[in-house]
Amino acid sequence: MPEPITEQGHRVLTLWQGSWVAAFAVGILVWGLIVWTVIFHRKRSEQLPPQVRYNMPIEALYTVLPIVIIAVLFYFTARDQTALMSTEEEADTNVEVVAFQWSWQFNYLEESASEGEPQARFSVAGTPERRPTLVLREGDVVHFDLTSPDVIHSFWIPAFAFKMDVIPGQDNEFQVEVQEGTAGTYAGRCAELCGVDHARMLFDVEVMEPDAYDAWVAEQEARAQQQETSEQPGESGPEDPEIDMPGPEGEGPQDEAIEEEPADEAGVPAPANEEAGR
Repeated sequence: MPEPITEQGHRVLTLWQGSWVAAFAVGILVWGLIVWTVIFHRKRSEQLPPQVRYNMPIEALYTVLPIVIIAVLFYFTARDQTALMSTEEEADTNVEVVAFQWSWQFNYLEESASEGEPQARFSVAGTPERRPTLVLREGDVVHFDLTSPDVIHSFWIPAFAFKMDVIPGQDNEFQVEVQEGTAGTYAGRCAELCGVDHARMLFDVEVMEPDAYDAWVAEQEARAQQQETSEQPGESGPEDPEIDMPGPEGEGPQDEAIEEEPADEAGVPAPANEEAGR
């Protein structure tokens, strides 16, 4: 298993290892009983061994023992799942993960999306040709909000030892605590078969030291502010030229007011009276 870089990842690894220890113990017990039976109860003569209808202690053992094993595994699984899904701790970084066909977008938010509609500080988006990078800081508690506009994806970072589905119409969330001394680059990918280009939904995770991360965030915020400023429309001044709007038929500038023909006392235009006279 890869060495987890989060506090929650170590909990997952411990649960996984404990489950394997229990499985090996059960396997050794079962195979030991099989070998013991084959050796000590092999056929030695033509005499038929004593026949019994049941053995109460043995039957009680193989009924109670599996129940005990399942109950113990259930307890540790439920305990760790509750801890993994807890989002009560205040987060240092809030990231909205948008999975779409066929890449990822990471929106760095002021606060968790579950608190309402927070404003995005800046965003990092990728394409199938250019994978995006999710940047995190050592020691941070990071809150993730997962959303998808199209189909079901799965947000998986193997170094987290954890993954969660990204489901349209259902916003999932979880958070992790990135451990100190884990600076480096890690892999991320979609773990759900989401379509023809599923294999191209890759991204990188870069964990930075605090100073480097703060400098990167400042750079991203400045770039986002500059882009927002450049996209603001200019205000029209008093000397702006008038724009000819299309007429009712969409054929050129709006026509000037048409002078109506004089009408008679009945309100019928003169040309119409002449036509009627003919």
